[in-house]
This record gives sequence, C-alpha cells and structure tokens, in this order.
Amino acid sequence: MQPARGVVAHAITPVLAARHYPSGLNSRFIDPHASFSEYIEGSRKLIATARGAVGLPVSDKIVDGNAPFELKPAEGYPAGKVKTYRRGILLTHGLTDSPYHMRHLGAFFQEQGFLVFGVLLPGHGTQPGDLLEIAWQEWEKTVAYGVDQLAAEVDEVYLGGYSAGGALSVYQSLHDQRVRGLFLFAPALRVSSKAAFANFHKTYSWLTASAKWLSIKPDMDMYKYESFPKNAAAQMHALTRALKTQLAKRKVQIPVFAVVSQDDETVNSAATIELMTYATHSANKLVYYFSDAGKIPAGLDTDKIEYVNSVLSEQKISSSAHTAIVLPREDEYYGELGEYCNCLHYYPNEMAKYQACIDRLETVIHGEITEKNLKQGTLRRLMYNPHFVSMKIAMRQFIEKLPD
Repeated sequence: MQPARGVVAHAITPVLAARHYPSGLNSRFIDPHASFSEYIEGSRKLIATARGAVGLPVSDKIVDGNAPFELKPAEGYPAGKVKTYRRGILLTHGLTDSPYHMRHLGAFFQEQGFLVFGVLLPGHGTQPGDLLEIAWQEWEKTVAYGVDQLAAEVDEVYLGGYSAGGALSVYQSLHDQRVRGLFLFAPALRVSSKAAFANFHKTYSWLTASAKWLSIKPDMDMYKYESFPKNAAAQMHALTRALKTQLAKRKVQIPVFAVVSQDDETVNSAATIELMTYATHSANKLVYYFSDAGKIPAGLDTDKIEYVNSVLSEQKISSSAHTAIVLPREDEYYGELGEYCNCLHYYPNEMAKYQACIDRLETVIHGEITEKNLKQGTLRRLMYNPHFVSMKIAMRQFIEKLPD
C-alpha cells in the first residue's frame, strides 16, 4: 500500500523481508510436457502459493495479472491451411515484470486474428527473492516451450517481446526457423557492462544477505518487482552476451517491427537501431520516440522509420520512458489515472519528493528518469505510452505487409 496522500513520508532504511528470499518454488521452468492450459493453471497455483506464504496479496486480480494467458483470435479471420489457426504470437514480458504488461498488446494481436500466448518467465510473478536463484537459460526454456505449444496450433509463429522479452525473442528466432517475424518493444539487446560485476555478489554475499541486492524497495507494485537483486542483472548481462555471439554469426532476415525511445535509461536503444540497420527484410519498421531532434542517430533508412516527438508539454510529459512503451494511457493500473505511481527513484533518500510524486501534485512532470528530466522538478516515471494508438496503427500496417 502506498503512503496516504497528504501524509509526509519519512526517510526509511530499507530492510530485507520474507519476500526478499527465494520461495523454493519458482527458479525453474515448471513442466515442459504440460499443455498450455495446464501451464497456465499450474502457474496460477504457484503464484498464489508463493505469494501467500510470505504475506503478499493474493487476490484474483493479482493472480490474473501475474499469470500466463491465452487469447483466441477474433472472429472473422480465416483458419489455418494446415493448423487450426493461421497466425499466432508468443508474448514475453521484461525483467522483474509480469504478463500483465503484455495484456494490451495481446488484445491488439487478438483483434488482428492472432492466437496469443503470454508466458511468465521463471522467477517472476511471485516474490523478488525468486530472482536470486534464477538462470537466464530457464527463461530461454520458457520461450522455447511457448513456441512449441504455439507451433502446434498455428501455421505462422511470431514472437513479441518487451525489454528482456525482446532479447529472448531475438535469441529464439536465430535458431528456430518456425519464427516468421518479430515485434520488439524497447528490447534489452545490450545492457551496461557494469551488470557483469553483479556476479561478484557470489564472492562476498555470505557476509550479509542484503549484499545480494542492488536495491531494496517497498514492492507496492502488484505486477512488477520493485526490489532488484544483483543476480537478475548478472543473468540479463549473460543473456545479452549470448545473444551478441549469435548475432555475430547470422543476420536477422525475418520481418522486424521495433519500438525504442531515445531517452531509455534501462536499455541501450542504439543496439536496436544497429539490429534494424543490419536486418534485411524489406518490411522492417522502426518507431523511434525522441525528445531531442538534434540527437537522432544519422544514417537510418527513413523509409523504414517513424519518428515520434515524445515531448507533450501540455500534458507535462518531458519524454518517453522505458517503462512507458507497452501500456496505453487508459490502463487502469499504470495509466494516466491509474492506481500506481512510479516514484522509486526518490526512495528512500528523497522522501519529500517521493511523497509529492505519489500525491500526483500538479507540479509533477512525467518522463524518463534522465538527469535532464530530474533537474526540471519532481518527476514521476512515465508508465504509459501517450502514442499507443498510433503505435497500433504502425503495427497494423506492418502486419498488412507480412508475406503470405
């Protein structure tokens, strides 16, 4: 629960709680032989059991948002020639996120006639301590499983991934010829080399359990961990290194739709631009959100890129953000009037600003947590995409150009 509005939050020294330790239930992919419906049900039980054991809320709403999901294609689309459905897409969420973040995209693809599967990456959806024991290969196994399940029902398999899910989608596509195209949303194709040093926690974390954590937060978000363990960063770094090795061996030749933000503070957007530069398909499309026209990279194929100015002064939006790409303004939890405010950059060292951010004061601006934005005043990290409708239009146009 967030601090009550109008009540000044005092500085808090973060301490470990039960949620910061592994549940013992969610560090491996659970059952590669299960049907997708069985996988969904098993994941729901796991989420409820693990969260309940440490006193985290376990409402139907929370379980629904954190669980894998399936959406059948909208009516009126032709059936597959060989399988039940023509097209299907596997959606994969980002690091510390949950399938909730892919739900709006899932609804879009459902409307376009896709069978939609959304997976839950191991270590996620339960408690942040479950990321202490995870290895990225378990995430890769989950994506491979999802593709196998999807391929049994559709003629054409597509992958859609946000952040870490984008990296996993590219990785899968490079060695799976069943994948016909990619939809990448702020993909984490490259992270800071500093993440490699997160591995060092294994040499000294015996001194104190808190040494295993890069940040310890309140974890008030129902669909995303706020606390962040060093192992999560280390595994993400290992995944991007493995992906880099694969990309050095082969180019991405299937159609790619990608969305990035110039101001992204979580992933290196230049890596996505580099991928799109060398990807070969004529249908490729890049949507590029920018706040500074003078810093737009040169040499991009203007026929394959859509530039979107992310500065909306009248809405007090100073830029897009990594956290803003895949959710629309009207999202009931993260949207403009949603329940959740992302003010974690002020916790616990600037609690007055943390409180002002949570209280949604009129003076608060919205955007990425860049140095420039933070200097402008109290900043709420943007959690929704003001251009979500136009992004859907661009995706629809891309889909219309996909080869038969």
